[in-house]
Amino acid sequence: QVQVVESGGGLVQAGGSLRLSCAASGRTFSSYVMGWFRQAPGKEREFVAAISWSGGSTYYADSVKGRFTISRDNAKNTVYLEMNSLKPEDTAVYYCAADPTRGWGPTRRTERGYAYWGQGTQVTVSS
Repeated sequence: QVQVVESGGGLVQAGGSLRLSCAASGRTFSSYVMGWFRQAPGKEREFVAAISWSGGSTYYADSVKGRFTISRDNAKNTVYLEMNSLKPEDTAVYYCAADPTRGWGPTRRTERGYAYWGQGTQVTVSS
């Protein structure tokens, strides 16, 4: 069983920045594909970003491309989501997801591409 724990959420003004962290347990973290999703009030959970096991490949949702950056530190079993130029529409609960298989492809943009999920961290962007 892989435990996934997010941190770093909070309240920020529009135009500001925030960095989310996600720690995942397991000795083979370096082989996990990691992803970030978010769910705004009254909306379905949506894909934000994903990073391959090596960190060499990434996917981003169009809505965050150019503003958000996903990265990972395999030595710390941690993946990050750097969020810049935040907008009120970025307000949501942000979820980190992990999958122990190395495959990379469009499935990683969907919830079914991940086996383990965190509890989420709230990000609120005020206008």
